[in-house]
Amino acid sequence: MPLLLPAEIFDAAAFNAALTASNSLHECKAAIDRVAAYLDDAFKRGENIRELVQARAQFLDELLRGVWQRQTWPEQQPSLIAVGGYGRGELHPYSDIDLLILLPTETDNCFANAEGFVTFLWDIGLQIGHSVRTVAQCREAAAADITVATNLMESRVIAGPTALYDAMIAATGPDQIWPSRDFFRAKWDEQIERHRKFGNTEYNLEPNVKSSPGGLRDIQMIAWVTKRHFGTLRPEELVERGFLAADEMKILLQGRDFLWRTRYALHMVAGREEDRLLFDHQRTLAKMFGYEDTSTRLGVERFMQVYYRWALALGELNEVLMQHFDEAILRATEAENILELNPRFRVRNGYLEASNDRVFEKTPSALLEIFVLMANNQHIAGIRAATIRLIRDNVHLIDEDFRNDRRNTRQFLELLRSPFKVAQQLRRMNRYGVLGKYLPEFGRIVGRMQHDLFHIYTVDAHTLEVVKNMRRFQYDDALQKFPVVARIVKRLPKIELLYIAGLYHDIAKGRGGDHSTLGAGDAQAFCERHEINKRDTNLIMWLVEKHLLMSAVAQRQDISDPEIVRNFALEVGDQLHLDYLFALTVADISATNPTLWNAWRASLLRQLYAETKRALRRGLETPVDKHEWIEEAQQTAIDQLEYLGFGEEELRELWANVGEDYFLREKVEDIVWHTQAIAQHSNREQPVVLVKESSEILFEAATQIFVHSRNRPHLFAMLASAMEQLDLSIQDARLYNSDTGFIFYTFFVLDASGKPIADDVQRIDHIKLFLREQLGKADLYPEIMRKRTPRQLRLFSMPTSTSLITDISKHQTVLEVITPDRPGLLARIGRIFYRFGIQLQNAKITTLGERVEDVFFITDSQQRPIEDPELCAAIQNAIKKELDERAAA
Repeated sequence: MPLLLPAEIFDAAAFNAALTASNSLHECKAAIDRVAAYLDDAFKRGENIRELVQARAQFLDELLRGVWQRQTWPEQQPSLIAVGGYGRGELHPYSDIDLLILLPTETDNCFANAEGFVTFLWDIGLQIGHSVRTVAQCREAAAADITVATNLMESRVIAGPTALYDAMIAATGPDQIWPSRDFFRAKWDEQIERHRKFGNTEYNLEPNVKSSPGGLRDIQMIAWVTKRHFGTLRPEELVERGFLAADEMKILLQGRDFLWRTRYALHMVAGREEDRLLFDHQRTLAKMFGYEDTSTRLGVERFMQVYYRWALALGELNEVLMQHFDEAILRATEAENILELNPRFRVRNGYLEASNDRVFEKTPSALLEIFVLMANNQHIAGIRAATIRLIRDNVHLIDEDFRNDRRNTRQFLELLRSPFKVAQQLRRMNRYGVLGKYLPEFGRIVGRMQHDLFHIYTVDAHTLEVVKNMRRFQYDDALQKFPVVARIVKRLPKIELLYIAGLYHDIAKGRGGDHSTLGAGDAQAFCERHEINKRDTNLIMWLVEKHLLMSAVAQRQDISDPEIVRNFALEVGDQLHLDYLFALTVADISATNPTLWNAWRASLLRQLYAETKRALRRGLETPVDKHEWIEEAQQTAIDQLEYLGFGEEELRELWANVGEDYFLREKVEDIVWHTQAIAQHSNREQPVVLVKESSEILFEAATQIFVHSRNRPHLFAMLASAMEQLDLSIQDARLYNSDTGFIFYTFFVLDASGKPIADDVQRIDHIKLFLREQLGKADLYPEIMRKRTPRQLRLFSMPTSTSLITDISKHQTVLEVITPDRPGLLARIGRIFYRFGIQLQNAKITTLGERVEDVFFITDSQQRPIEDPELCAAIQNAIKKELDERAAA
């Protein structure tokens, strides 16, 4: 029953009388405002959501009926029909009101009156979607478009003759157009395409309550097929016919109510039709629904976990029913092909099913066996709907005794070692509730989100995506995108150890404390329960505990420094640990956010892997001899440059004041490239700007820009600003200052799409010309670009944090800045360096979703570390003030 509106809010009889006696436009607007405010207050009080959406639709019925009756219609009056969601009697605050004006005949008089009616509705502020058709036109449009047929199917009369409506229903019924078989196939294809647009996951970062998988459309899909096939919209019909169990009906109705409440609240807070759970709305709704922050979790994360769990449950229900419908409608006449696998399971027409309804009750271990069977038979398409329901009904049998049963632990390991679609079976296990019961620690992360732009999946979805990547590395087509790791994975002695590390690397997220350390403890318990030997257990625990190590070193430390590589190699210890860690790291980064796996990160990780492999092969007992390294680099460069006509004495004189870091960190080929260009440059006072690809493999590179110029104040800030004006994102900066007052700056950049510039000669020429022009200006105080910060980044404002420590071995101070990403960031920091007389020696630029974690290696003007506590505090305070005040402006 809809919520009854008090007479002082809306009285149908009084309203109709007022329409004929006074200003109808004013009366309608006033009534709409009163009812909207009353229903919104009722929502905030916690009134039943079903009653609210039905009450709004019923009110609109009365209002539209009153306005309709004011029109002067011909003797053969048309009918006013509610279609779509309004036809179902459901209206949210700003939902479209879909109407059909059904004409008895095509007459000018009817069209003119219909136009006046619709115009009046627009004038009073209603969001009207309408069509004006005859019965024949309805049939023609519905036959051509499944969406029109669906809208007409869930319709009802508001005003006008019902006989006309009955004729339309008869003309568009399944015996005339879209028989239930064709209707189901078309709607299923429509759903498949809709799910594809949302990545086939319920776990979108900003899900669409209406259209995402597990959303309201999935529920409506069930109702549409039921209506077309059985002639009723009553969901109880599915229970009576055995398509839906009573507990599933409860999930369906409760899940719909949750989504309705979420959608209603979205419309309220947005002040318009809005079905996307955008980040700012997520926070508002979480607070509205009473989800408070705790010491370990944000209220918004708790709210979204509830949302994702409902979406997962509704998505599973949709899957079960679609398969049921498939069997009852599409495959009803197919000959049955049955293959008996064992006493518990058989394959029927390509789908696995239990041999009887008590299989899991009699043999609980079959709850794992069914997935092992699928992972060992690539020709099984899926699990039959009835068996999915049996799995869900018996998942409670997975208890502590089940988990400790050696038959089950062996089966789980067998699954991980299986040849086909292991990741897909794990996703199925998660979807049907088996994985979270078998691994309770995994069950705690189901639907758990992290409210940022860095992690675009929930923790469980990310974890399963990591395992999927590990599987993907083994396919032949992985050689193109992941050439190094694809070869490494194929030579790992036990691939299941990598999968286990993947399952546990983030298992402790959201518990508080270091999730890597806590996760290693969980992994140890798993290994002990599954009787994994001590050596393999130690490897898995090490991988879980160190899963962030390689990405941190590659992205935040100077991996061109042999000492950095050696320290990393000491941490890794041997080639086996390096191979497993590299595979886990690549799988993790590319499963966290697709935009994170770009050409530059691939290049960094590949470089660190290759250098570490060489260090391990050389042996770690003897520290790197830097002088020997420098001399070797210089001599190799001399040998190459002598072929171009340069003399050794000339070259050593040119290099005399550069500093040893240049030869430690730069490749010989780049030293040759830089030296040749500088030596051949006739005017030393004019800058040298070089641009080239920095990698041998184009799709794993950044574009290298080298600048040689006389040093001046603001030079780094100016170059950073110029790069931004060129739509280039600085990924790394290697900065050298010579004793003679010249700079040797190397930047590694990507374009706006996160890719290197490639062979775009025109673009490269423009970059060189623009940078030379900027360097040639007398006033180098940079003009920082003012770009609008994207909506999502604005929502994740956080205070800037900084740290300053001294690296005694390198005689430098290391400054770390963690702050929200924004235009002009590096240029602003560069200005502060100039203000404090700081020399920038090196920079590591890391962008992680909405935030940056940049590391700067700095000294004072005398090339000494900055150790004065007051000066260190002043520098950090200036950076925080500059960045945070600019962000707030």
